[in-house]
Amino acid sequence: MNVERLRVSLDDGRALDVAAGGASDGAPFVFHHGTPGAANLFRPFLQEVLARGLRYVAYSRPGYGDSTRRSGRTVADCVADTVAVLEHLGNDRFYTAGWSGGAPHALACAALAPDRVLAAASIAGPAPVGADGLDWLGGMGEENVEEFGAAMAGPDELRSYLEKVGPAFASVTGEDIVAALGDLVGDVDKAALTGELGAFLAGNIREWFDDDLAFVRDWGFDEGALAVPVTVWQGAQDRMVPFSHGEWLAAHASVRARLLPEHGHLSLAVASFPMILDDLVASGAG
Repeated sequence: MNVERLRVSLDDGRALDVAAGGASDGAPFVFHHGTPGAANLFRPFLQEVLARGLRYVAYSRPGYGDSTRRSGRTVADCVADTVAVLEHLGNDRFYTAGWSGGAPHALACAALAPDRVLAAASIAGPAPVGADGLDWLGGMGEENVEEFGAAMAGPDELRSYLEKVGPAFASVTGEDIVAALGDLVGDVDKAALTGELGAFLAGNIREWFDDDLAFVRDWGFDEGALAVPVTVWQGAQDRMVPFSHGEWLAAHASVRARLLPEHGHLSLAVASFPMILDDLVASGAG
């Protein structure tokens, strides 16, 4: 599998760390990584994308990998970066999906670049903070409650929290990722978190300050006014982003919902990724 690593320069002087694979004439599939994360490749996902004749595209959000940091960024700011990457690659319209912390960024692209997005998917993604009628922290594992509680308290509190937990995550390996995630993974996710997936997640641990702050401020778009096909995928056994987030998006956003009782945060993406891709392609063709 031929995957090219690129450094794409932007008009504002920043640069983005980009991974692209597959035929250049294939329709691009832009994958927004989780939090924390980077444009590292999970081979089973890449294989599924290429098997459908699509072009795999991912980039590290500002501050991750080799991408220049952009302090104070919002979720919506990803749209201009995504479009710049696609234009650099010579592409126009694209499919997009985001997993976990990447999901709001996929929704942002669908909301703010409807002339370019063919279809989008949110995979185990959160609803906006302050969503009407949603207990945003309710049902999360204790680590996430502490982390996002710190983010809601402000940058200083979040920085203090990340300085406390960061060293432990910086040295985590694929073999001990289950223990590192603690209360965030239930039995169904522990079963999925083996071998290649464990190594992939361990390799994605980075400093995630700017992502967390972006999640707890206004996202910069109206999730209730999505003009392109969007599907929300959520598992009922998710302790990182609880099922209630998917239920809220299904009830309040302009989306279709696939709410799966048997899955958690990790097992959902791994087991359902082929279906997610097929649904994207079918939705975009309609």
